[in-house]
Amino acid sequence: MAKNNEHNMSREEAGKKGGEATSRSHNKEFYQEIGEKGGQAASKAPNRDFYEETGKKDGATRNTQ
Repeated sequence: MAKNNEHNMSREEAGKKGGEATSRSHNKEFYQEIGEKGGQAASKAPNRDFYEETGKKDGATRNTQ
């Protein structure tokens, strides 16, 4: 892992730290809202077929667990 900043933290470590901080400072509704926005953006994307196929695969995986 490359350590490119002044604190010698890798991108992976920085991402994990940022994600944990976000998780502590936001509630369930925040994540529902950003998930909905992402879904709306994906449905308008030029490569919509990719997202549809990915959603089907994910749904099939979740149904077998």
